Amino acid sequence: MEEKLKDAVAKVKKQSSRPAVSAILEDGSIVELLYDPEGHRTLFCVAKDAEFRYEDALLARGRRLVPYSPNNNLIKNDVVLLPSKAEEYGTEEALIASVQGFLHRYVDVSPLFEKIASYYVLFSWVYDDFNELPYLRVRGDYGSGKTRFLLTLGSLCYKPIFASGASTVSPLFRILDAFRGTLIIDEADFRLSDERAELVKILNNGNAKGFPVLRSELTQRKEFDPRAYAVFGPKLVATRGFFQDRALESRFITEEMGHTRLREDIPINMPSEYKREALAIRNRLLLFRFRNLRKRRIEENLVDRSIEPRLNQIFIPLLSIIEDRKTRDDMQELARRYQREIVSDRGTGMEGQILEIVKEMRGNSVDGKLAVKDITNWFTDRHGDDYERKITSKWIGNTIRKKLGLKTEKIDSNYSIAASEGAKLDLLFERYGIERKGGEAAPQEQVEPSDGDHGLHGL
Repeated sequence: MEEKLKDAVAKVKKQSSRPAVSAILEDGSIVELLYDPEGHRTLFCVAKDAEFRYEDALLARGRRLVPYSPNNNLIKNDVVLLPSKAEEYGTEEALIASVQGFLHRYVDVSPLFEKIASYYVLFSWVYDDFNELPYLRVRGDYGSGKTRFLLTLGSLCYKPIFASGASTVSPLFRILDAFRGTLIIDEADFRLSDERAELVKILNNGNAKGFPVLRSELTQRKEFDPRAYAVFGPKLVATRGFFQDRALESRFITEEMGHTRLREDIPINMPSEYKREALAIRNRLLLFRFRNLRKRRIEENLVDRSIEPRLNQIFIPLLSIIEDRKTRDDMQELARRYQREIVSDRGTGMEGQILEIVKEMRGNSVDGKLAVKDITNWFTDRHGDDYERKITSKWIGNTIRKKLGLKTEKIDSNYSIAASEGAKLDLLFERYGIERKGGEAAPQEQVEPSDGDHGLHGL
């Protein structure tokens, strides 16, 4: 009878057990999954009020939480990296120095990006305190060090998930939803158009809380059941080129790779001790998370009103965890450089060319009319040779209405930009670098990387 009772209890425990990676318990305790590679064992580290302990299982909200198995393919094959214990790190400055020193030993990037990447590691361990976040990207041809950067920096981030371990993008939705860690993507692994589209969904939805990706799952009864997958979290990306979506491009802080000769002290092959070094730093970063989670907040005083809201949105969370004044100043100047590049890129596109013509026409117009037909004629004279297709009033009119968001009205059988759009035009002139506040024309700046800068920029 006693044996049957034990078996029944064990069966109930097994049925109600749920594998977990991280959790916040009802009493405020923070739970994190650990993996001891030497003992081939997983367990929990539970922290509360500056103290922590280790547990093989936990009770939370009537359910028994158990660690993922050490034989889980993601853990066993280093697709997901975890700390093995919590270790003291001393001061935050010492922790940053150890992260930056590790990165400097194995990767050749510009000094500013090296600092940014080091703080991004710390940010990744408390990212869930923020509602928006930026992504880091390295861009360059093969052999420029992109993969080395991903492996080195990624091994220090919070629960890094190396996408190169997946043959397709589809598993990433489930892995991200389960582990809620840092996604590391070598873009060369996603060459097919359908895979690229799936990847773009993750990147477009993953920089702000509250935007899960909806996917239809097939149930055992062969019914489609929509499910929301959480994809919010830090991301490290390597690409050879640009994303076509400008909105997606604006989510990245980017380093151009391969523009300078490789430093002579960078090892060509990664030494065997680098994994042990990375694990030791992850262990210290775990304690950093325990001490800082739910204490980091957006610092509104860092908002720069001279740059666009999107740039503030991606820079302010990272700036909010940087205490070094010099690094903050350099980051803010970088954001302003991005702003200049955005304005310059806009001004050289079709919309900017149209606005230049509209501005000139408005200055010369006697009756104030800005007829689409006249804009088309001016555009054809100036830029007709730049486009393979024929310039038509319909194409110009659609661009004015749909891309620039300007209303048109029919006057004397011709469509013109509505007279009520004057204030909106002034804002567009400023946004596209055609006119600054006060009527001063804005120069089209071309920002060249300085010596040793490696071409750090965003768009």
